[in-house]
Amino acid sequence: MTTELLQRVRVIDPVSGTDQIADVLITDGDIQAVTSHISDISPNTQIRDCQGLVLGPGLVDLYSHSGEPGFEERETLSSLLQAAAAGGFTRINILPDTSPTIDNPALVAQLQKGGGEKISPHLHLWGAMTLDIAGLQLTELADLANAGVVGFTDGSPWENLGLVRRVLEYLQPLDKPVAFWPSDRQLSLNGVMREGAEAIRLGLPPIPASAETSAIAALLELVAATGNTRVHIMRVSTARSVDLIAAAKNAGLPITASTTWMHLLLDTKSVKSYHTSLRLNPPLGNPTDLAALRVAVRTGVIDAIAIDHAPYTYEEKVQAFAEAPPGAIGLELALPLLWQHLVETGEFTAVELWRSLSTRPAECLKQQPSAVAPHQKAELTLFDPQQNWKVERQNLYTLSNNTPWYGQQLQGRVVQTWC
Repeated sequence: MTTELLQRVRVIDPVSGTDQIADVLITDGDIQAVTSHISDISPNTQIRDCQGLVLGPGLVDLYSHSGEPGFEERETLSSLLQAAAAGGFTRINILPDTSPTIDNPALVAQLQKGGGEKISPHLHLWGAMTLDIAGLQLTELADLANAGVVGFTDGSPWENLGLVRRVLEYLQPLDKPVAFWPSDRQLSLNGVMREGAEAIRLGLPPIPASAETSAIAALLELVAATGNTRVHIMRVSTARSVDLIAAAKNAGLPITASTTWMHLLLDTKSVKSYHTSLRLNPPLGNPTDLAALRVAVRTGVIDAIAIDHAPYTYEEKVQAFAEAPPGAIGLELALPLLWQHLVETGEFTAVELWRSLSTRPAECLKQQPSAVAPHQKAELTLFDPQQNWKVERQNLYTLSNNTPWYGQQLQGRVVQTWC
């Protein structure tokens, strides 16, 4: 029997909405007590002074990319899971855009074994909606659902609204969410940056906000017409999108939504560095977009913050800004940076941030959220908001370095996770 006592730790529990200093007793992976003071303990209890540390439910990442299978030089499942644990994530959900694509039960069963770590985050898989490159042939949705996928997505913009409607109809009896990334490719064309004054100043091809909002409007019309399939809207990045989603939720449509962590921290002004890790898709928004996204997360219009961890090799990212593949790593960086820029500044409460990274992502997937409460499994993250560290190769578990914070000092780091 292993018993741990965390003394004087700051406990953040979004399920109960509490933020308190308490002692937490954990025995063999179960939370035994959370109270102001615990003195009645067994002689072999491991006592840990956690004054100044923050304890909350394990973080849940809605969607991220794995290099394995197919691109193991970017990331293996083992390195991905280690990076997730180091970043405080106890559940991670992998997009199906691997090579081969996660579109059959055999591959699902193979990948569900994870990276072979003894203690690692719970690995869940999104199943692909379509089989072919053109995205016109549906996968065997029922077989994938029975194999245990968490939901369905292609993780890329759709080409055919008729197919989207069919997916919404076919998935109704399966009770699995489907995630869509709304982006009109005809409006996006070869754009790499949000349309506006900064794009003109930097000479980069623009993407209008309407590329996203027109696609969201079309998707919401189909959701309203087809019934009760649960739809998740991925990668929301514009202020107008927030308005459309709020109106749809007020009308009772069965939707949830997420934005990515970098869209809450940076806007188009950051792109002046031409750092290719700021080449994202959707692109970083204008300052008004960033402000609207922050308010939407706090108020629940946007349910969750996703990491959308996208590892690439050094060679892939060392190109001209417009030629580099879009995406950045984030599993080990998101919590420290979000805490530093949102909680420490007073814009978010600790409960608001933790809720959007833990309980709400779980609820989007109809999973039971973890809680810091007696008689619950210890699925927890212990975070030191004051620890300083440098983002460099020897301090990262991920195999890739594509982040604009590489080489910089950060404040705040995860100390331990209980999976």
